Amino acid sequence: MRTPLPPSANANAANDVAGEPSHAQWAEIVQQLGAEIAGPLSSALERIHKLVSTGQIDRQSLRALRESVSQAREAGMVGQQLARLASGRLHLSREKMHLTQVLRSVLAQRSRETQARGIQVRQVLKPIEVMTDGSLLFALLNALMDWALASTHSSIDLRLDLTPWPAKARLVCRFAHRSLDLLDDPRAAETPATLNSLAWRLVEQTAITLGVLPLREDEAGITVLTLEFPHIVGDEANGLAATERALDAPSEGESSQDYPPSSNSKPLAGSHVLVIAQRRELRSQLQAAMQHMGLIIDVVGSMEEAAQFCSEGLPHGIVFEARLRGPEFDRLYAEAMREVQDFSFVEVLDEAHKTQLSTATPDGLARISRQHLNDALPSVLLFELSKGL
Repeated sequence: MRTPLPPSANANAANDVAGEPSHAQWAEIVQQLGAEIAGPLSSALERIHKLVSTGQIDRQSLRALRESVSQAREAGMVGQQLARLASGRLHLSREKMHLTQVLRSVLAQRSRETQARGIQVRQVLKPIEVMTDGSLLFALLNALMDWALASTHSSIDLRLDLTPWPAKARLVCRFAHRSLDLLDDPRAAETPATLNSLAWRLVEQTAITLGVLPLREDEAGITVLTLEFPHIVGDEANGLAATERALDAPSEGESSQDYPPSSNSKPLAGSHVLVIAQRRELRSQLQAAMQHMGLIIDVVGSMEEAAQFCSEGLPHGIVFEARLRGPEFDRLYAEAMREVQDFSFVEVLDEAHKTQLSTATPDGLARISRQHLNDALPSVLLFELSKGL
């Protein structure tokens, strides 16, 4: 199986990055994307050829085939997010965000996944507010967890504090990138491929787009990534107001009408939604209504499949067909709410029904009629998926 091409720079390449990445850096990323998609698909194709020739496949080979396809799919989704960052058409908003609360929300969202992998996430987080783009901050923290969970051979330590003057918010992520019993191995000096995977590229490029400096050190089997957020709330010395004006002002040849802030920045991009619908035509309608929102969408046909899907990690929200409600849904709802207090459920009804947000219903479920999906579902999801931030 082909392995991803390593970056031409060293492991601390992010430390030398200033401003927008060059064309050569994006060319490397595209090359790496091709390798990370082609490798798993080549492996899957080999197994399919074997299946065709023998007419049978054992459980282990079937599991490996599913994993290969899943790896290629994940690489493709990361590629979509990288393409969004590379488009140059993002206009970032600047809003006050409680960095600590957003991070805790992401960790709560990923708690089932970390527990299933047997990975402990240790936190020492000071309460800090920053001025930044909320949707991209959420995407950065999720990308950080994706990369760390795929790379760690230990617990993950997260520390959030302030640097000395000039004060900046500093998020430090630390983990062992190889097993401790292999530290004396001569190959221990080599950087594992997972550290410089597309998942890392997404962390790096999202941080750079946000104006957050990523500093990474890999030494003696330990990786330490530091993300520095320059604009803390109350930090007037950094000239935040001038930065805001520069970011919000249209560049030469553009008008402000060309880029409406909310729709153009796709505030939910990178969020993960699970669709539960038994009927194929409804699944297609739901996907069509959400296709321009930048969401990562998975689809299952029953509550049993949804429970199995969520056992490996909760999505950020669930859109489900009302006719599938029953005891299995009640169990899924209870488990999700136990883990994430503000978890989002949107119920889709066949009959005429007024659109309701979760804050307007006694059971905390958002509701929407099928006839209003194209017009109202994006707005409902924008509210529901943002309420926990």
